[in-house]
Amino acid sequence: MTDLYSLAPRAADGTPHPLAQHRGDVLLIVNTASQCGFTGQYAGLEDLWRRYRAAGLVVLGFPCNQFGAQEPGDAAEIARFCHLTYDVTFPVLAKVAVNGPRADPVFDHLKRQKPGFLGLTGIKWNFTKFLVGRDGRVIARYAPKTKPADLDAAIAMALAEPAP
Repeated sequence: MTDLYSLAPRAADGTPHPLAQHRGDVLLIVNTASQCGFTGQYAGLEDLWRRYRAAGLVVLGFPCNQFGAQEPGDAAEIARFCHLTYDVTFPVLAKVAVNGPRADPVFDHLKRQKPGFLGLTGIKWNFTKFLVGRDGRVIARYAPKTKPADLDAAIAMALAEPAP
């Protein structure tokens, strides 16, 4: 089985973003989109990032265009939108697929560790969230409709765990 920290998705500029740099942190990994009914969650994700990053939370956004073509822009357009509309400062990485044969290995790993409803591994829509503990194991998977603020207690609990 793949270790999450052995993976290196691409940053928005195309360079590797090794997840090993986040070993010992709590990760909130989210597939995002700029033209989705849930796009307003960027504000909540940014709030979590600002409140908890000093304690070890890292929010990672992965733009995805697989659901209703709601992320059609290139990396520069996505970055501009996130910054100007929601003042996003957490890392927004390169656009990825989250389902199918071209799914990014990060999402393949997350879905294997925490399947969705009835054990189905596919991601149903944008803003599916995965909370990963300091040990690299997926603690929970949250549906798109789950607001970032609703994760507050789970994040605080994960941050309270000592790093391995």
